[in-house]
Amino acid sequence: MSLITIKGVTKTYNPKKIPVHALRGIDLTIEEGEFTAIVGPSGSGKTTLLNIIGGLDRQTDGEVFVDGVNISDLSDNRLIDFRKKKIGFVFQSYNLIPVFTAAENIGFIMLLQNKSKDAIASRVSDLLKSVGIEEQRDKRPSQMSGGQQQRVAVARALASKPKFVLADEPTANLDSKSTADLLDIMENLNKNEGMTFVFSTHDQRVIDRAHRIVTIEDGKVIRDESVE
Repeated sequence: MSLITIKGVTKTYNPKKIPVHALRGIDLTIEEGEFTAIVGPSGSGKTTLLNIIGGLDRQTDGEVFVDGVNISDLSDNRLIDFRKKKIGFVFQSYNLIPVFTAAENIGFIMLLQNKSKDAIASRVSDLLKSVGIEEQRDKRPSQMSGGQQQRVAVARALASKPKFVLADEPTANLDSKSTADLLDIMENLNKNEGMTFVFSTHDQRVIDRAHRIVTIEDGKVIRDESVE
């Protein structure tokens, strides 16, 4: 069974006024262990697709299966619980809680899952080490560089041991070295731990690292190719 299966997904905004067709019948499957980039020009629908896969938005029509569950059928509350357990998110703007330290940001999702204090502390330490920012554990976002903040965001995305990570333009605000470092971390997690990553990006630096490239234009998949 595929990790993610999308069948005939459409998304129309403002259907009763001036409709905007963001997605026009998307069919797509993602298998476990993939390192996939969804690419296309601005306005092509790639972020909308990522948000629908992650349950942050609802499609107008079609079905979305994640880890064997039709998330289209879930109530809002059940969908929130499902996201917390199954899906990690990395955003362009980091979305860290400014008053929390790096360690607190990483551990917050586990706190919401009622994990024990010891379990949270152990997992946070492991994740800080895996993304190479152990020395930043007690710093707040304003005290860290963009690259360091995005590493915290990656660690936070992995905290609940999700089935996969969705990364929406994760390198857009990073310089070349920070981008390379971040992608190295993600590739190592993919290779060594089998973590599945799905990116929405127009950054060639990310595209060059992807193992599969899905190209979207005008809300449709126009090309889907594996890269050796």
